[in-house]
Amino acid sequence: MKLSFIDTSIIVLYLVTMVMLGWFLRKKARLNKESYLMGGKKLPWYMLGMSDASDMFDISGTMWMVSLCFVYGIKSIWIPWLWPVFNQVFNMMYLSKWLRRSNATTGAEWLATRFGLSGKGVKGSHSIVVAFALIGCLGFLAYGFIGLGKFIEIFVPWEIVKDYVPFDVAPQYVAHVYGIVFTLFAMFYSILGGMHSIVLGDLIKYAIMTIGCIAIAVIAMMHLNGNTLKLPAGWDDPFFGWHLGLDWTGIVNDANKKIADDGYGLFGLFFMMMLFKGVFAAAAGPAPNYDMQKILSTKSPKEASKMTGFVSIVLLPVRYSMVIGLTVLGLLYYDQLQLSDGNGGTDFERILPAAINNFLPIGILGLVLTGLLGAFMGTFSGTLNAAQAYLINDVYLKYVNPTASTKKIISMNYLAGIVVVTVGVILGFFAKDVNSILQWIVSGLYGGYIAANVLKWYWWRFNANGFYIGMLTGVAGAMVFSRLFTGIEFLYYFPVLFLLSVAGSFIGTFTAPATNTETLKAFYRSVRPWGFWKPIQEIVQKEDPSFEPNRRFKLDMFNVVLGIIGQLCMTVLPMYVVLSMHLPLIITIVIMILIILILKKTWWNKLED
Repeated sequence: MKLSFIDTSIIVLYLVTMVMLGWFLRKKARLNKESYLMGGKKLPWYMLGMSDASDMFDISGTMWMVSLCFVYGIKSIWIPWLWPVFNQVFNMMYLSKWLRRSNATTGAEWLATRFGLSGKGVKGSHSIVVAFALIGCLGFLAYGFIGLGKFIEIFVPWEIVKDYVPFDVAPQYVAHVYGIVFTLFAMFYSILGGMHSIVLGDLIKYAIMTIGCIAIAVIAMMHLNGNTLKLPAGWDDPFFGWHLGLDWTGIVNDANKKIADDGYGLFGLFFMMMLFKGVFAAAAGPAPNYDMQKILSTKSPKEASKMTGFVSIVLLPVRYSMVIGLTVLGLLYYDQLQLSDGNGGTDFERILPAAINNFLPIGILGLVLTGLLGAFMGTFSGTLNAAQAYLINDVYLKYVNPTASTKKIISMNYLAGIVVVTVGVILGFFAKDVNSILQWIVSGLYGGYIAANVLKWYWWRFNANGFYIGMLTGVAGAMVFSRLFTGIEFLYYFPVLFLLSVAGSFIGTFTAPATNTETLKAFYRSVRPWGFWKPIQEIVQKEDPSFEPNRRFKLDMFNVVLGIIGQLCMTVLPMYVVLSMHLPLIITIVIMILIILILKKTWWNKLED
């Protein structure tokens, strides 16, 4: 299906708008470093929350979700706990305000508020966080633009445009050319306008995406009206036992193969391992990426909590309207869609582009493609902004030119942005060669991230040396394990890796002196964490008898459980609407109302800076 003039016009209008956005906001962004990287910490929480949600609405993730929904049905709502998606609930209830109270610009700068500026392991812990952030950013930039290029190639074949370009392109690099073109648009507005243009651009994209997602859900309901889906028993039930219990034999046989390849047949075991990893990953706090930058950009700790709570509300119902809508179209017209993987099997991730290409009318197709294109550009620009923040704040200003003027800082931000994008694009051209290496490194970094970053919040004696050794141990362990346990899901050897990283954290901690008492007191007074902080609490209370320690652990955990249930309800709600499952829909709405009323008293009314 070729794009119509109307669809093409919508896409072009969006791209032109993004360029104008960056140009008009460039003066506002250039006021100072904080204005450029963080919007001057003056942007409203709901705008930052909508922007953060938009950044999480990416093409590849949505394609994956549609394939999961097709094969696993409503049970697929649990699988994103792999990330874990409920980390937003932990952030909402307490971690966002703890992080924001630091007044830091980046996660690496935050470390100074916890461990001080000198001492054993301080430089190493700072360096490893900067490396973590930059490798994560480059990993996305290297592959994100190629994924976008391949997606665009489905709708705009090179045969249509090749006569209008003054150069020849080998077939294997067509996706790269498309990717570079749209990357340049994203780079222009995000580098010129900084956080201001990124947030406003995300709001425009979110509005477009919302219209497109609702339209897809309505179209799916119209097609489903009067028809019956051929489904295995249990597909429409979110609950599960030890075994998954889905049998696609005689319906879509290749779906059984996908379940076997994914390794989710023993769903009960998979769920327990996922929950174990997920709780610790969520308790570690935000990773040093665009999510952390949005939290640090809020006006206050109170608004940081509101912002992260808002993310799930604006993201999940909208995104899953698209997911279930495309899934229904895929189920109804499975035999008509070309989903071959080229090797005699089925590529279920092709459902999203195939359904969009076949069933969306003129205008709606343009809106959806624009929304998905904006999804890439939003995630790209947020990631680029985070990379600039770490390069300028934690490398240039710390080691190269600490007294740089505002004009010089902005110029270096421009240069850093161009360099990061250029390196990412170059890596993308060698993706086949570096994919396994980069994935190995990124997996290792995330594997080593969790234990040390849990301990930094909740234990006073944990120091910079423990953080550094714990991260190194976890990273090295993840890299070795990924080679030793080839073909085994990372999730299943995570407990061993976690214990190894905890051991490294403890060894590092007790082979170095405790963090300076003044630093710990300042951190405890400002952040006010709960956990194992009694020695510092006693010192602070002795100096200031009016100081009230944080006794909200039980209440925060109660709110976390309620928040996770509420998050699941928001995920499953559009599914029940599109599938016309009225009784489960009513039950879900009732549960959501109860949770809202309780959290109004236990969380919203108790928010403080």
